[in-house]
Amino acid sequence: MTNRAKSNSKHLADRASNHPKQAARSQPQRAFSFRDTLKALGPGLITGAADDDPSGIGTYSQAGAQFGYGIGWTMLLTFPLMAAIQEISARVGRVTGHGISGNVCRHYPTWLLNVVVGLLFVANTINIGADLGAMADAARLLIGGHSIIYVLLFGLISVGAQIFLDYKRYVAVLKWLTLSLFAYVAALAFAKVSWGDALTGILLPRVNWSADYFTTIVAIFGTTISPYLFFWQASQEAEDQRVDATKRPLVEKHYGARREFHRIRADTIVGMAFSNLIALSIIVTAAATLHAAGKTDIQNSAEAAEALRPIAGALAEAIFALGIVGTGLLAIPVLAGATAYAVGEGRRWPVGLARKPKEAAAFYAVLALSAGIGIALNFTPINPISALYWSAVINGVLAVPVMVLLMFMARRKDVMGRFVVGGALYWLGWLSTIAMLLSVVAMGVGFFAGK
Repeated sequence: MTNRAKSNSKHLADRASNHPKQAARSQPQRAFSFRDTLKALGPGLITGAADDDPSGIGTYSQAGAQFGYGIGWTMLLTFPLMAAIQEISARVGRVTGHGISGNVCRHYPTWLLNVVVGLLFVANTINIGADLGAMADAARLLIGGHSIIYVLLFGLISVGAQIFLDYKRYVAVLKWLTLSLFAYVAALAFAKVSWGDALTGILLPRVNWSADYFTTIVAIFGTTISPYLFFWQASQEAEDQRVDATKRPLVEKHYGARREFHRIRADTIVGMAFSNLIALSIIVTAAATLHAAGKTDIQNSAEAAEALRPIAGALAEAIFALGIVGTGLLAIPVLAGATAYAVGEGRRWPVGLARKPKEAAAFYAVLALSAGIGIALNFTPINPISALYWSAVINGVLAVPVMVLLMFMARRKDVMGRFVVGGALYWLGWLSTIAMLLSVVAMGVGFFAGK
């Protein structure tokens, strides 16, 4: 090529690079890649998927079995509420570079931090135990054997992966585990769904004025809006910022804030929509099979899977049970991780799954302790249903003050700088907080009325 030809070629390349539209036209378009799409999503997707843990699956199964399609409207109601409070949590983490506990310890009294973190530790640990028990029962349904062996196996796998896997690889594993939730979409294929009734149940609330009905609504709210999800997503946003050398907390580096907020919103909406879609699939499956067959006394997720066999067949049971195992492997690390972040940030220890165990020994010790106690609960005579109930009570009681704290933090300039939360998101966050408060009040009224 002559020097003149080279010069012309360079000139054309420079023109293309200076005109993005021309450059885009000159570049071959990449084909859609599911892997790339999954990679673009982050803490919001994992948080949303972890919301459908085995305990949650039991709640949704029980709701559908007991009240049929008519309870489906709760998923439409909870979606904007949970999306708003999770987005606010994520913004706090990304703006400040600290999770919720890290911000509480810097701006609020120590006694408040200790109460919040203590309740979170107890609730998450009980939840881990209940989830491990449900996973073990599901594995026993699938391949036989002793449940207690599966409890140990799943517990050790969950903790070991968090401690020993590289952070980026571990996050990738969690993202791929979200696909296990599609088992509940697949389960719909075995249910003779009355789609007209199902759509009516979603769009037109039919309130049943009974104590059981309102108790179920409270349980659904407590399952979809859980404190460990706030702590996890905020801490993961802070963690992702720490491991990326090009990023700083937005209070320190304002550049790119709008892009980051758009990413957080898209990630959170996708994650929470995915969570509620799966929850709705479980409710509809239970309504079309268990409720239709008069089987309304489901107590947990494994029992729901077992009850599907005579109604929808062995394959439906297997798919449902496989989903329980997959979601448990996703949820237990989030529960244990949220606990470790809350305790570690509150004590200002080095925290983060991106750190090596020797760099954050206390953080990993808390993570292992929470999971270890959860495993041990399955060796005690404690009734898992009772344990799960009290875990839900603690989560409900804890959620309200944490949400109030979160809303106050989101408006404090000494916390959020120029990025205080306002507008529709702010008021939707308060609406979510009020809805959770009413749920807790209703739960308390129901408890004392039943005594």
